[in-house]
Amino acid sequence: MNTQTTSITAIDSITLEAADPEAAQRFYADAFGLGADRIRTRRADAASTGFRGYTMSLVTSQPANVRTLFDAAVAAGATVLKPVEKSLWGVGGVVQAPDGAIWNLATSAKKDSGPASKDFEHIVLLLGVEDVGASKRFYGDRGLATAKSFGSYVDFATPESPIGLGLYKRRALAKTSGIAEAGSGSHRITVNSDAGSFTDPDGFEWGSASA
Repeated sequence: MNTQTTSITAIDSITLEAADPEAAQRFYADAFGLGADRIRTRRADAASTGFRGYTMSLVTSQPANVRTLFDAAVAAGATVLKPVEKSLWGVGGVVQAPDGAIWNLATSAKKDSGPASKDFEHIVLLLGVEDVGASKRFYGDRGLATAKSFGSYVDFATPESPIGLGLYKRRALAKTSGIAEAGSGSHRITVNSDAGSFTDPDGFEWGSASA
């Protein structure tokens, strides 16, 4: 393992482990139009139960896109954790993909501004951590500046990255996702970046973008 601290400037893609990686890749293509350039899959070989400690988000420009993505995910085999609904911050819904990954489909907009589509503006990985302050320092030491930070939530500034990164208290992340906090074993996710291979304080693995 590379022990040298290298700055993170971009998250290239996410690798998700699945019992059937080919089926998982088809799900992401059918549901969200995501290819292997952003979401990669590989066969799972480690035990994992319950909440895996992270969520992925697709952030869209309008509620109609949230509903379109949500419906497409369900049609492709996802399980509904939270139906699409309005809240103080916007509109969103949460689904669990057949491979076990949790996806939050959301927008801060309250009204539609155009025809419904599967278009989205951002992909965001939110890590559920035990000590937000410690994890914030860990990633800060690896070159990530903080864009927003309040309470148990941190959003890192990643202007050069196609995938954003944030931190949230694990218990709070599970609650907002509509799933029980309990979980053990592998996270079944690897974050691929230009900073090489390392493991963070909560056991989330990072790998090379070129791997």
